[in-house]
Amino acid sequence: MPAVDEKQNITLRLSKQTIQKARVLAARRSTSISGLLTSQIEDLASSEDDYQRAMDRAMARMKKGFPMGEIPKLERDALHER
Repeated sequence: MPAVDEKQNITLRLSKQTIQKARVLAARRSTSISGLLTSQIEDLASSEDDYQRAMDRAMARMKKGFPMGEIPKLERDALHER
């Protein structure tokens, strides 16, 4: 099994205009285009994992139910004061 932090290259096809904008943005952030994309993709994947964990917790709580207190049992006549 590969190491957890093992990296692998990917290839992207972007327009020249997009690449130029990415170069400027990366320079402003003192990083490379590769570093910029790596950071953004890791953030996206992490937030998706966080969302899924939150959804799983919410669904488990819903299946368990919530205590709503005891409902008193009243007779029909008492409810309508006949």
